[in-house]
Amino acid sequence: MIMNDVAESRLVLGKGPKALLDTVSEDPTGPLTVGLVGPGGHGKSALLAELARVHQHAGIPVRTGAPEPGDPVAPDALLLVDDAHLLDDARLGELLRLVSTRRHRVVVAHRPWPRSAALMELADTLRRDGQAVLLTPFTREQTAAYLDAAPELGRRSDLVDFVQAQTGGVPRDVERLARGLRVPHGSPVEPPRSVVLEFGPDLEVLPSDVRRLMLAVAAGVPLPVSMLGALLGREPEAVDELIALTRAAGLLGADGRLAPIVRRAVTTLSPANDRAAVWRRLTELQLARGGAVLPLVRSLLAAGVLGDCPAPTLAAAAEEALAEEPAFAAELFAAATAAGLPASARQALAAALAGNLDDALRVADRLLMTAAPIDRTEAAMVAATALAHRGHVGRSVELYRWSGTASSVAFATVGGLASGDLTAAAEPAAGEPAGEPPTLHASAARLMADGVRESVTGPPTAALSALVQAAALLEPAGRAALLPDSPAALAALTAVHCGELEIAERVLHRALVAGVGGPLMARRHRLLQAWILMVRGQTHAAAEHLAAVTVDGRPLESRDLLFAAALRMGIGRRNSDLGALKRGWGQALEAVVRHPVDLFTLLPLGELAIAGARLGDLARLDPYLREGRSLLGRLGEPALWSVPLHWSGLHAAILTDEPSVADEHVAALLAAAGHSRYAAVVAAAAESWVEVLRGVVDPVRVEAAARGLHDTGLCWDGARLAGQAAIRTSDRRAMTTLLECARVLQGRPAGANGGQRPPAGEGAPQVADAIAGPAQQGLSDREYEVAELVLAGLTYREIGDRLFISAKTVEHHVARMRNRLNCANRAELLALLRTVVADRASNAAGQPWPRRSAR
Repeated sequence: MIMNDVAESRLVLGKGPKALLDTVSEDPTGPLTVGLVGPGGHGKSALLAELARVHQHAGIPVRTGAPEPGDPVAPDALLLVDDAHLLDDARLGELLRLVSTRRHRVVVAHRPWPRSAALMELADTLRRDGQAVLLTPFTREQTAAYLDAAPELGRRSDLVDFVQAQTGGVPRDVERLARGLRVPHGSPVEPPRSVVLEFGPDLEVLPSDVRRLMLAVAAGVPLPVSMLGALLGREPEAVDELIALTRAAGLLGADGRLAPIVRRAVTTLSPANDRAAVWRRLTELQLARGGAVLPLVRSLLAAGVLGDCPAPTLAAAAEEALAEEPAFAAELFAAATAAGLPASARQALAAALAGNLDDALRVADRLLMTAAPIDRTEAAMVAATALAHRGHVGRSVELYRWSGTASSVAFATVGGLASGDLTAAAEPAAGEPAGEPPTLHASAARLMADGVRESVTGPPTAALSALVQAAALLEPAGRAALLPDSPAALAALTAVHCGELEIAERVLHRALVAGVGGPLMARRHRLLQAWILMVRGQTHAAAEHLAAVTVDGRPLESRDLLFAAALRMGIGRRNSDLGALKRGWGQALEAVVRHPVDLFTLLPLGELAIAGARLGDLARLDPYLREGRSLLGRLGEPALWSVPLHWSGLHAAILTDEPSVADEHVAALLAAAGHSRYAAVVAAAAESWVEVLRGVVDPVRVEAAARGLHDTGLCWDGARLAGQAAIRTSDRRAMTTLLECARVLQGRPAGANGGQRPPAGEGAPQVADAIAGPAQQGLSDREYEVAELVLAGLTYREIGDRLFISAKTVEHHVARMRNRLNCANRAELLALLRTVVADRASNAAGQPWPRRSAR
């Protein structure tokens, strides 16, 4: 029989076979001496069948099969021989004799292996006296043409890609898979089981060593011949022959890999014991030669036989997975322990890097009591890091100091300063203990300590430089670095505290790209990115970043939870979303309670103080604010860390209408003004702000202060200062100037005239009416009510229902406010209303503060 390949299906031919068939169709009686060469399943039998059909249609007799020696063959007949590689030398010799006479028309098909001397001589003669036609896998275009013959599959590009990727273009496998996909359905994910089962007979007839070879290749890792020889108990030459035999069967690609559908068949249809035995042996051989074992272990896991893997192999695979997949590494370390290896600190390290601090602390704590000294040291570092993330800084510092490594000593310094221990700044910079190499990790830790020390006792430039350098050191190999806080996060915090937001953004971006600190630190970095966006006034982008942090559903650790809560409240405050502030206040208070106050959480604490003041509930934060001020006092009032807290305190005092408290914060800011450009800008803005609240509006000074805030990254605050001054001045020209300034700082056009200041008399009276203050020409009480509901997102009809007025009346109020505030569009109106409504809430707009007494 010659129809044992893909003969029943529509022929799709390459250039060589098509040229042969075209020549025969044009002249079926012409000379014909052809050798067809191709692996199994590549269409040799189908092409022979088509040649037979063409000749029979022309009335030419066709004979199939190799003749016995001496068996006569009619000169006018076409002789078709399939699977010549299976013939004995006698029959091959007879075929050679017939070809050599040049009187017979002969087509011989065979695989490229095995190649006996007789077959090689026959193939050479066929090529010399006629032609050799090579059958190759389908190209994507050929696969598409084949699938087009099945109308029920349709002309679907996704199916073509799927079939080509699964089969590698082997015609036999394309035909099988296409037949299995005849029932229309969505884009396939894996081949139907019925198709996989069709490979069973192909595999069963293979020698056992070939099947073992295919199982080894199915593991999915590069395997040198020497390793395969050790696995199969064969010499290299014998292994090469097995590989050639498997390729000739159309089961192994030219690149030495199995097509996905063949790999699935091999792993699915092979006996489980055989599969597990081969893969276990491979892992042992790979481990012995120092090669990667993780891909092999993945194969064992996918086959459900990971429990049979030797413990040392599991531990080695876990080490390989640690940097990229710490959670998987932790699972493998646990499996190694279950398989007989003693528990190790590496398991705790992997769990911590993955963000699973519960497991990390559980394993580390057990090792601290029972493990060998080297494991106890590493376990202490893991426990110290986990505790730092959960706010237990004192215990964390104690464990770091106990572990005694260079990195630990540096981290202890960072932790000591974070908790307000100024003596930690006096500790000498840690060198590497005897025998400990000066690794990137140790060097980065020392620079972190230097940077935090400088942030407390030195200039901000020195602190920022050391921390940015530390962050850069970890970027090449920081994925597996377990850190209490990353140098990138500390550099970003320092940069935010001194108004260098661009530096903060860049260092965070690089840390995220490099994966510094693994998943444990990724959330920290993203939260700080969101913080910078919020400070800039980009609240929508900040909210998107915040949402992305918790998209995986894992609970946040206490430090990250505190930043997330402060972000929600800060975004809500900047959006004048009182409902969001009320909804988030309870969670924010819980976050404050869960994480003790330290140097690196003063930023969210200050933001929550403003939110608490806005809600009239600041008293509940008083103990934590006192602790923050006490911590700064113990550190000698470092300006870099105290300035932002005083800035927040000023705004909280404004909202609670406490002029004397505000004056104290302004005085503190002025005292620190010489520390840095940022401190000077904030001090000037603070002084200008309280003057505005007392009814003293110097437009030049206010605009300079507002632009200074904007230039240091406090964009929202700068726009708000200009807007608040605008609604308190009775000078119409000053009002117009400040409104335009506020719009520019908010990233909006400077005015209705395309950025040009309105000429005198054009629009100025209406704006003056709106901003002279509620006691004179300002918004009416009803308009304030409408404004608050518009900002809350209600429709005109919903606002009318709430206020018992018609939707038309609401529309009239909104139009009047837009005209009186000189807003070119609704976006400008909403932006200005946020300022006006927030100011109204603080009761500051209508009641100017008393003048300050001379100091």
